[in-house]
Amino acid sequence: MRPIWTGAIGFGLVNIPVKIYSATESSNLDLDMLDKKDHAHIKYQRVNENTGKEVPWNNIVKGYKLDNEYVVLDEKDFEAASAKKTKTIEITDFVKEDEISSIYYETPYYLEPDKSGTRPYELLLEALTKTQKVGVSTFVMRNKEALAILRPDKNVIVLNKIRFQQEIRDPNQLNLPKNTEVKPAELKMAISLIDQLTGKFDISKYKDNYNDELLKLIEAKAKGKKIKAPEMKVVHNKTQDLMDQLKASLEIKRKKAS
Repeated sequence: MRPIWTGAIGFGLVNIPVKIYSATESSNLDLDMLDKKDHAHIKYQRVNENTGKEVPWNNIVKGYKLDNEYVVLDEKDFEAASAKKTKTIEITDFVKEDEISSIYYETPYYLEPDKSGTRPYELLLEALTKTQKVGVSTFVMRNKEALAILRPDKNVIVLNKIRFQQEIRDPNQLNLPKNTEVKPAELKMAISLIDQLTGKFDISKYKDNYNDELLKLIEAKAKGKKIKAPEMKVVHNKTQDLMDQLKASLEIKRKKAS
């Protein structure tokens, strides 16, 4: 794996040199964009809007339009805006992880200590594990400030980027049910169904099967086989009564178990 960020964790006056690695990878098939006529690759070009000519990467700079004029920025300018945040994951607070709603979670990364930071890294890892808390931090990656938590996961510290509050939309904009009565008997039956389906979470039993099926289809098409899309039929409930639907759901689970 290649590190995508190098810097240090700021933990009080303790400095822990670390590297950031992506903790995830895409499971999607690598599909190319092609011209429908001759299956030639579609390529993107960086074109100068004045001349219409392609611009090489080394001639491209970033700029911000201010008073109808562009102010051009280079990497040193981005670092100068907050030199500390571009090199330091500064822990500002410690909180219980369950206080953070899942809606804020974004991207996970692994933190690997530099050789000189192994002892303080292990110290922070064990302290987080013992206290069952996570460190709230801010840092800059790819010229963008990020909010994140540092949490222990077995023998590694995971940095989870989380969203800022202003990035979350207000659910009050949705047309949500109001003054809808839930009958006690229905609630009891729903809880019974939840209890019946409750087990220990095991991530390994959940597989991304869609790409496997898509690859089978691709291989079949390559052999000249005709692909017939399956007919999907909408099965309507025999009853609109919520209690009857819950009872039927419980009965299906019992039959599968027997």
